[in-house]
Formats: sequence, C-alpha cells, structure tokens
Amino acid sequence: MADLSLRGLRKSYGSVDVLKGIDLEIADREFVCFLGPSGCGKSTLLRCIAGLEPVQSGELMIGGERMNEVPPAERDLAMVFQNYALYPHMTVRKNLSFGLSLRRFSKAEIDTRIAEAARMLQLEALLERKPKALSGGQRQRVAIGRAIVRNPRVFLFDEPLSNLDAALRENTRMELARLHQALQATMIYVTHDQVEAMTLADKVVVLNQGRIAQVGRPLELYHRPADLFVAGFIGTPRMNFLSVELQAMVDGLLQLRLPACATIASLAEGDLAPLGAALTLGVRPEHIRLLAGADRAAHLQGKVLAVERLGAQSMVHVSAGLDQNLTVCVDGAQLVQRGDAVGLQFELEHMHVFAADGRALPRRLSAAVQEALAQ
Repeated sequence: MADLSLRGLRKSYGSVDVLKGIDLEIADREFVCFLGPSGCGKSTLLRCIAGLEPVQSGELMIGGERMNEVPPAERDLAMVFQNYALYPHMTVRKNLSFGLSLRRFSKAEIDTRIAEAARMLQLEALLERKPKALSGGQRQRVAIGRAIVRNPRVFLFDEPLSNLDAALRENTRMELARLHQALQATMIYVTHDQVEAMTLADKVVVLNQGRIAQVGRPLELYHRPADLFVAGFIGTPRMNFLSVELQAMVDGLLQLRLPACATIASLAEGDLAPLGAALTLGVRPEHIRLLAGADRAAHLQGKVLAVERLGAQSMVHVSAGLDQNLTVCVDGAQLVQRGDAVGLQFELEHMHVFAADGRALPRRLSAAVQEALAQ
C-alpha cells in the first residue's frame, strides 16, 4: 500500500480550469472520499491520480515516487468505474483473471487470488456466469473483485454505486467498509452522495469549482463547516440560512438580530465592526424545535406549509416571513398539520454564523460536540 501527496495540481481543458491548485495529503491505508456537486472536479482529480488525464502543473507523489510522467499501467493502481466495464463475452472468472494473465501470473497464483476475492465478495456461485446473467449489484461486486485480485498500492472508485437502487447501494456500501477493514488498503472514492462519504470515509475532501473547500473527518465537516458552501452541502436536509445583523458583542460573543426584530445570542466569536454588519445564521433542520405558536420561547413565528412524513421523522416546511422557507426535522409522532401556527426555537449550541464573505466564524463548542469530535 502507499500514501499520496498532491502539490499544486492543476488541470485545464483549453481555457477552462478544472483543477485550480490541489494540495492534499492522503495517508497509507486511509479511506478518503472526494465529495462535491457535478462539475466540481472530483472525477477529473481521480483520473489525474490514475494517469488517465495528464496534469498541466503540480506534482503527484505515490509512495514517495513522482508519478506525473509514469503511464497508468505502471502506477500499480486499480480503478473501479461507474459503469462496471466488464467484458461481456467472458465469465466472471475470466473477468477476474484477465488482467493477471496479461501480467503473466502463474495459474496457481491466479486461482488463489480469484478464490480469495470470490470469498470476500460472495461470488463463488457466480464464477461461471457471464455479466448478462448478473444483477447490477453482482456486476459491481465483480468489478470490485477485479481490482482486489490485482492487490494494488491504491484502490480508486469513481462513483461505483450510482447505478444501483437504494437497497443495493446500502448493502454494497457496507461491503466496501468491510473490505477496507479486511484489506487495510489505501482507497480513494469519488461521490456526489454525502451519505456515502459520511459513512465510508476516514477523511472527506469537499471540492467546489476546482478547489478544495475543506478537508476533515465526517463529523468535523458536519459540526464545523469552513464556509457557507460546505455548510449547505453537508447534511440532509440542507442547513437553513437566515440573514441577520450584528446587534452587539457580549463577552466576546455575537448578539444577532433576526429578520423579525427578535434578538438571539450565539456562541460565535468575532471582532466585527461596525454594529449592524450583515451576517448569515445557519441552523440545521434537526436543531430547530417546533413549539406552539404562542410560546414565548420561540425565536420566530411561522405557519406550516407542508409536512413530509417519513416514519420515524417528519420534515416540516415552515413559512416565517423570510426570503426562503425553513425546514424543521421533528419526531414522526409529533402532531403537526399544514396550516398550523408554530414557533421556531433554535438550539444555541448548534447555531453557525458566517461572515459576509461566506467564511464560518469561530464558535465555542458545547461539551457534547467536543466529545463527538474527539471520537
């Protein structure tokens, strides 16, 4: 296995800059997810690591060796594609063994590697079938098995689960997590699905418009997003944002004026001037309490527009006289109906404040959040 080091990596297509100076360190045996919306550069970055795309400038190191000019076949990497890329005329066994045969491995070694990969991926009963006789999940397991038998220095996954249905995605996701533990391999995984990134990765790299917006452990991105983009991208449903004004500073903490002229204390710190500066308050749906409309503890008053009942939870969409409606996540047993007058109370320890340029202001973390981040 091997570590990777990316230093000032840039990639352009004509006049379009796709990667705008990527600096990243990936440790040996780490599971890293490249996460971001379509067009952010995550798949291009993976293809540059694989050698399928040349870089304009910068340096790519794998295991301490410069790889910029090394052909893909000589980088000792294995890539799993979104579309499986299996040979349709070959059986599963042949698909698994083909690359090893080209590299002139002995038959005994090939058989041993295929048997081990088939055992790990539960493919033993499928070895003599051809891809057309397999389900989507089985085909993806074969594609993963083809990477495993090579025993590469680094595994690369390019949105491997996007063609599977929800149940298969969940099952295959758990299989990948188990495989990482069993193989103790360096894995880089590209996805636009934050659930995959949050559940699989040791470290998540959030990309935005060809740049790294933030790198961190999943819970760190959730509890301490670096800016508005990361805050809005991480979390389902997405974070609610409200325009607020800086009203006062009390003991180094910001006091904010909400659009309804209510005042709310925050745990955000900052040295902003003058008073009245425009800021953005961010609160996740799960960190808003739904109260009776007349409850004075509410920070805002609103009216329920719609309720999505999902079983254990309900998503309540509330109009509070703002530029956008707010989403509140409540217990599925909580009785709330469209048209109800409700109060919204924000949980102080989970409020985020962002400056005019989008950067997150530092805040004092509660003991519970600090404990979660320490794990």
